[in-house]
Amino acid sequence: MNVGLRRLGDEELPAFRESSEHGYIESIEKAGGMPREFAVEKARRDFEALWPDGKPLPDQLIYAVEADGERVGYLWLAERENQGRKVIWIYDVEIDEAHRGRGLGRQAMLLVEQEARVRGLGRVELNVFGGNEVARNLYRSLGYEESAVWMGKDLE
Repeated sequence: MNVGLRRLGDEELPAFRESSEHGYIESIEKAGGMPREFAVEKARRDFEALWPDGKPLPDQLIYAVEADGERVGYLWLAERENQGRKVIWIYDVEIDEAHRGRGLGRQAMLLVEQEARVRGLGRVELNVFGGNEVARNLYRSLGYEESAVWMGKDLE
């Protein structure tokens, strides 16, 4: 299977944003344990900061993940500085549900590493919600290490 990345065209960006924002809201609410209203407001604020006027900032790299020429998911990256070091930051990696379990997420992550190297960057970083064990296990299997864990407990 030939897996690659293709920059999204302007006409594809609205569908990507809708899908990504919806997924972010769901993650904040379910995995983050936040009320729906908070999740919606946080996602709105975060997307407005990164997508002013409804378009992504110029430093945002938004790709279709393709397998044998068919779009099977999305990948959203940016060059960022973190702790004095330029890195590739993964905002979102999403393989469509119908295509999961075939190693496409792993292939997409390896393509991210390749993109970082092409840009002369020696580090890839991301944030993952604690309840997303499938993603966390994938990242660990690729050598990613946790640098912080946020924990909480509801009391009655």
